Amino acid sequence: MTSAHRHPLTGRRIAKMNGAGNEILVLDLRGTDVRVSGEDARAIGAAPGLKFDQLMALYDPAHAGSAASMKIFNIDGSLSGACGNGTRCVAWELLRDGAARDLRLESDGGLLHVTRDNEWTFTVDMGAPQFGWRDIPLAGAGADTARLTLAPAIAGAPGEFSAVSMGNPHAVFFVDDAMAIDLAGLGPQIETHPMFPERVNVSFAQVRARDSILLRVWERGAGATLACGTAACATAVAGARLGLTDRAATVSLPGGDLRIHWRDSDDHVLMTGPVELEFETTLDASIFARETA
Repeated sequence: MTSAHRHPLTGRRIAKMNGAGNEILVLDLRGTDVRVSGEDARAIGAAPGLKFDQLMALYDPAHAGSAASMKIFNIDGSLSGACGNGTRCVAWELLRDGAARDLRLESDGGLLHVTRDNEWTFTVDMGAPQFGWRDIPLAGAGADTARLTLAPAIAGAPGEFSAVSMGNPHAVFFVDDAMAIDLAGLGPQIETHPMFPERVNVSFAQVRARDSILLRVWERGAGATLACGTAACATAVAGARLGLTDRAATVSLPGGDLRIHWRDSDDHVLMTGPVELEFETTLDASIFARETA
């Protein structure tokens, strides 16, 4: 490869992190005109040690008062409108060297306000959930998005679900035993069901108490994940909406716990949880060899 064909992401620093187990990459491109494509994201995710659930690409903000604008890629190269666990990781990256305790971030799902509770714990104001069938979106109008059934049905799938948008679409199934669900079998079928024109994040939730939910998630564009922040928010909202839980609950995922509070005062959903830095590296030219050949 000659220098004339050098990929613009070669040599860029990238942080491998996780939010409650959700595998996150943070790539800060502020101050440059470099942009990440879906093909770039797939190439990075295929590199040794850089597998991710979401890649958070940071660009200069569009509005004064924001720290960065985020584009969020799933490992299949598709875009996501929101990622709560990734947003906490971005906040750690941007606040790590200063005394500031909060910041605002722009995403395709809206403006997000993040507060640092301590070095490794952050709270994200995820905004208000949406329940309209166009907002989620669903393929057709539903009388009550709190109680829907898959049509056509999928063999082995629970009969009823709640649909919620947290800046991205979610289908939440409340079940007696979340661990008994065939996540790998049912997840991809429901994700691509014709009821969901933009595909959907699939959650199987078990209510253990009014303030405790066990959750397993099949993420749109990523598959089975150790954690999904927007799914935890959507599940807590759906549980409260159905009267199964209170408006504040701990959601336990395979990677750890997230504290969710659906606030009465403005309907905003607050998500509190941990982040962890695993390592930092630079992107090698070999990652993009096929693109630049």
